[in-house]
Amino acid sequence: MIADFSWEYIALGAAPWLALPLFVLWPLRKTTSLEKYPADAPADAALVSVIVPARNEARNIEACVRSILAGTWPNLEVIVVDDHSADGTGDIARRIADSDPRVKVVANPDLPEGWIGKQWACHNGQLIARGTFLLFTDADTRHGAELLTRSMNAMRERRADLFTVGGSQTMETFWERLIQPHVFGMLVARFGNTEKVSRSANPLDKIANGQFMLMRREVYDRAGGHEAVRTHVAEDLRLAQEWTRLGYSVQIVAGFDYMTTRMYEGFGEVWRGWGKNIWAAGRDTVSAGPALQTVLRVLAPLVPLWEIAPAAAIVLALAGVVSVGVGIWGAIAFTINTLFWILLHIAFRAPAWYALLNPLAAIVLMGMFARAAWKGDRVEWKGRAYVSR
Repeated sequence: MIADFSWEYIALGAAPWLALPLFVLWPLRKTTSLEKYPADAPADAALVSVIVPARNEARNIEACVRSILAGTWPNLEVIVVDDHSADGTGDIARRIADSDPRVKVVANPDLPEGWIGKQWACHNGQLIARGTFLLFTDADTRHGAELLTRSMNAMRERRADLFTVGGSQTMETFWERLIQPHVFGMLVARFGNTEKVSRSANPLDKIANGQFMLMRREVYDRAGGHEAVRTHVAEDLRLAQEWTRLGYSVQIVAGFDYMTTRMYEGFGEVWRGWGKNIWAAGRDTVSAGPALQTVLRVLAPLVPLWEIAPAAAIVLALAGVVSVGVGIWGAIAFTINTLFWILLHIAFRAPAWYALLNPLAAIVLMGMFARAAWKGDRVEWKGRAYVSR
């Protein structure tokens, strides 16, 4: 017997939990894949300078560089910028350079005041680049053989000035598989499909993936390069926004079969890694003055309650604290949530059963959001502290 809820009220209460998945999933049918573009390089292939900023990346740098060198694009150079690594990253890169003249290794100068480390490394890498195209890619990426060739062809066909690819994520530990799909799901909910992002002329609706940003050298120079975004922790987001404001074409496609990245290993890296971006970058995706930003600092940690509330209702109903009707509402909303996250876990190539733990993921995200909102513009990464502006 339902004490104080009719089925109509239960259905009405669960409706928003059904509307959100439809709002997020339906537009994804218009996402464009890199597979659409040719895999053959032209006879007059331009020189592409691939710049890899690397700070303490000994576990990644060799596999990354060798995957780039194994690509089908016939005309490239790879510039590894060793950013004061203490783990032998530079030595590994130099061994590769000794056996392949396409590879150069640069020791990054000391970090000056007013620069974030990654931007400083990218800036110094491009100073010696000879290519008419620049590709900035992270050391934790693995490039498929056709990634650069298809991207160059897509860039030409789409007439892009900045072209970026969303790849797949390698997730090996429990916490990676639990949290990563949720963060990417939030990004999908905010930005939508690739064509929506690519077509938008509103800088707030633009995003790029710093794991793979291919751009025309002449436009990079005209737009001020990485110096223009030297103080912002999410340089990829800010580059996409600034280039859009300047009238340049920023394009994004999905390339799950052509690039993989293991962004973070284990809970600590996930917590710290996303923690540095959630507030400092997230604030730039909305139009908010100082007063509204203060309000958002309070409200942002409450967003995960959307997922927590249904599970809490079930537990409280079983304990007799709330009515059976509330428990039934919770069961319906939790089921909808779980089906939604099953689909996203499959899409992001994570084990689907982790979707059953969506309330746990939401609790972790709540803590992550609260910590990021409290720290505000102050971020730390790889032993350095910054103020993101």
